[in-house]
Amino acid sequence: MQERMIGLIRAFGLHRPDETPCGQPVAVAEAHALMELARGEPLLQKELAARLRLEKSTVSRLAGAMERRGWVERVRCPEDGRALELRLTGTGRKVAADISEARRVKFARIFDEVPEQKRVSVIEALNVLEEAMTDER
Repeated sequence: MQERMIGLIRAFGLHRPDETPCGQPVAVAEAHALMELARGEPLLQKELAARLRLEKSTVSRLAGAMERRGWVERVRCPEDGRALELRLTGTGRKVAADISEARRVKFARIFDEVPEQKRVSVIEALNVLEEAMTDER
């Protein structure tokens, strides 16, 4: 299993942290953060940390980098002045949309390569793997 997972990680491009597996020139962590924010912003930094399964300090640095790139703005939460909300800027929404489309194309191409009679099994196997990896934490 270890060799298959390593092969999958390399084939998908997850070992290249400064580029998304779908070929966008965005760090993988930034791409995941943008996708979460594009779902239903704003998010508190601590909520984003929980969704991404990252430490709060890591998300703070990540948010700072995305803010410097003009993709997000950090605003004090009206209900809790200590907490920061993250909101996509217009530029951030554009970058998120580009990543989303590149993702859609990449996954469609991959799924098309899976023989039709094995597609359900592949999805089920991925679900089992994700559950096992989540339980491991």
